[in-house]
Amino acid sequence: MRRTVLKSCLVLAVALVVSAGTIEFAQAQAAKGPSGLPLPRFVTLKSKRVNLRIGPGTDYAVSWMYLKTGLPVEIIQEYDNWRRIRDADGTEGWVNQSLLSGQRAAIAAPWMKGKGKGVYVNLRRESQPSSSIVAKLEPGVMISIGECNGEWCFAKTDGAEGWVAQSEIWGAYPGEAFK
Repeated sequence: MRRTVLKSCLVLAVALVVSAGTIEFAQAQAAKGPSGLPLPRFVTLKSKRVNLRIGPGTDYAVSWMYLKTGLPVEIIQEYDNWRRIRDADGTEGWVNQSLLSGQRAAIAAPWMKGKGKGVYVNLRRESQPSSSIVAKLEPGVMISIGECNGEWCFAKTDGAEGWVAQSEIWGAYPGEAFK
């Protein structure tokens, strides 16, 4: 009898721990910043010259300057009109929200840069691994993305368009779907 009660208590304790972890995961996925938008989220740089600051305000020093319009970045924190961002290299800092756009872009496998010749990300005609290859993207190539279905994203770059595996880009979360 005592063993049955102990097993029941153990099963109940495990169930509570698992459900608490599931609730925490769901809350993390549903986290919203003061703007009411989800955190984290991907956006792009709107301007050709964007100062990355060490704090949320113009009184803080500039630590980096981005010179590429449309570069994808991840917003990880919000404070007033300032957004703490992270780029594909992991560099973090603060940018004024007016310099960010809701347009989506991605970078083809930045983690594969410098891994040698013959390393590519395939851009395919359709959203399936057996579909024909439209283009081979070198790691680090920037692409614009119009939609993702959770596994594939529709991408455009320099005259080529097609589908790229979501797991091979930086600019959309695993399983994220949007149009």
